[in-house]
Amino acid sequence: MINRRKARELALQALFYMDMSQNDSKEAVKLFCENFVTSKKDLSFFFRLVNGVVKARPEIDSVVERFSSNWKISRMAIVDKNIIRIAVYEMLFCSDIPSKVSINEAIDIGKKFGTEESGAFINGILDSICIALKEEKKGVGAGLKPAPTNDTR
Repeated sequence: MINRRKARELALQALFYMDMSQNDSKEAVKLFCENFVTSKKDLSFFFRLVNGVVKARPEIDSVVERFSSNWKISRMAIVDKNIIRIAVYEMLFCSDIPSKVSINEAIDIGKKFGTEESGAFINGILDSICIALKEEKKGVGAGLKPAPTNDTR
């Protein structure tokens, strides 16, 4: 049985590594897997998350900045930022995963790998995005298109 929590945690660690090394190539993912991924059964979901986040990063980051109370993504803690990216990827592109599951998993992983404030910070952003997604599905609200901003935080 696939352990999605473990795959999410590994995806977080891989994305953290890629951010720190400023290398989001397939070789970076391969190197990470050679050194840290121990279970082949978790690989499929792990690759789905990592490759999906890397591919959709500009769109994901734009959505996150729109709902992060004017915080620029570049100013967020790397752990929090990548946990949020994974959850937003799931919310936008994984219709088989309920948004509540993505949010709860992100909060729990944030509490494990982030700071004392990470859970609340992650919850606030993801909850706002979830509400906007629900409104968009109902045909209400402005949707999730990026809003222009002049904030430089």
